[in-house]
Amino acid sequence: MSQTRPPVPPFTHASAAQKVRAAEDGWNSRDPERVALAYTADCQWRNRSAFIAGRAQIVDFLTEKWRQEREYRLIKSLWAFTDDHIAVRFAYEYHDAAGRWFRAYGNENWAFDADGLMRARHASINDVPIPETARKFHWDASGPRPADHASLEELGL
Repeated sequence: MSQTRPPVPPFTHASAAQKVRAAEDGWNSRDPERVALAYTADCQWRNRSAFIAGRAQIVDFLTEKWRQEREYRLIKSLWAFTDDHIAVRFAYEYHDAAGRWFRAYGNENWAFDADGLMRARHASINDVPIPETARKFHWDASGPRPADHASLEELGL
């Protein structure tokens, strides 16, 4: 039995932007179980050099990711869309166990099923060390980016 995850394809600019913000909010929760529900049970990922298949592997991957990437904060931006595909660019900030800060920049290509669940995610990501004083994402790390927080474009990223 499949669940529906609105908005569903075919996407418009408004519904694609809504899907991107929902994904951003989910990832900013840093709750692997919650995030995994946005993907099909057999979703295929490429994340950097990792190849991940299915929700159980997504949960395992994200659990380890957020154990290592502390105080993670993410902003996504709609890049392009078609009926059932969305491309985003994003940046996120985090620090490691030693307190070193990083900003990761990347692009993702998403493919959706008819119920609005992501069936494929391909991510290319680069990490750049930054001094803590260069951080730009300063909202409470326990929740989503506030509606009035600057976008990637407004931050010049």
